[in-house]
Amino acid sequence: MTSILTNASAMTALQTLNNTNKNLATTQDRIATGQRVSTASDNAAYWSIATGMRTQNSALSAVKDGLGLGASIVDTAYTALTSAIDLASKIQAKYVAKETPGTDGTIIDADIAEMKAQIVEMAKGATFQGVNLLETGGAAQNIVTGYTSGTGVTTMSVAAYDLEAALTAATSSSTVETAVNAMKAAAAGLGSAKTRIDTQQTFTGNLMDAIDRGVGQLVDADMNAESARLSALQVQQQLGIQALSIANSSNQSILSLFRG
Repeated sequence: MTSILTNASAMTALQTLNNTNKNLATTQDRIATGQRVSTASDNAAYWSIATGMRTQNSALSAVKDGLGLGASIVDTAYTALTSAIDLASKIQAKYVAKETPGTDGTIIDADIAEMKAQIVEMAKGATFQGVNLLETGGAAQNIVTGYTSGTGVTTMSVAAYDLEAALTAATSSSTVETAVNAMKAAAAGLGSAKTRIDTQQTFTGNLMDAIDRGVGQLVDADMNAESARLSALQVQQQLGIQALSIANSSNQSILSLFRG
């Protein structure tokens, strides 16, 4: 039956065209954003997971920055301390020379005093961003090393060492040797901390990359597939418009029945 009030063909063609336009808009949005899940309405479960993992990655980024700051603090102290150890070894040699008959003790004492003063300057100058692990009164530093969701941050403690006063009481080769051994132990501690920080920086960077890859697998669009889908939908849209036009023009044939 043909009706001038209800055009079933046009209604079907319009529904098909509307569906094609909806799919086309979705595909264009995916191509524009590069994501197949960009809002909760796209896929609530995947969107929730991706949002949570991005939040964790933001925290890990702050951890990485903290590790970089901690590495600079430790490296500054380690560099100054190793230089001071070399100088302290020379002081020890000066004390040995002083005990040798025929040497001028006054000149040697003056040299030793200058070297000790230089070590004090090294200790005071080993400051990074206001933190000094080697000066008198320096405090141990807690460096952020990681972040775990639900647990919070993890830290490591880096001990301070009073290099400024290390040789104050050293007045002989044996007491200087004792001080040098203490300085070496402190340097070893800083070296271990430096190695741990470097390792943790590498791990944190790799972990962030792994999380990014995981999020990408959940929400990123396959651009090759979306491009092919876009071409197909554009063709379907054109055909849908043609089909709707044909369906709407079918009623025009009824007019010919009423023409004389």
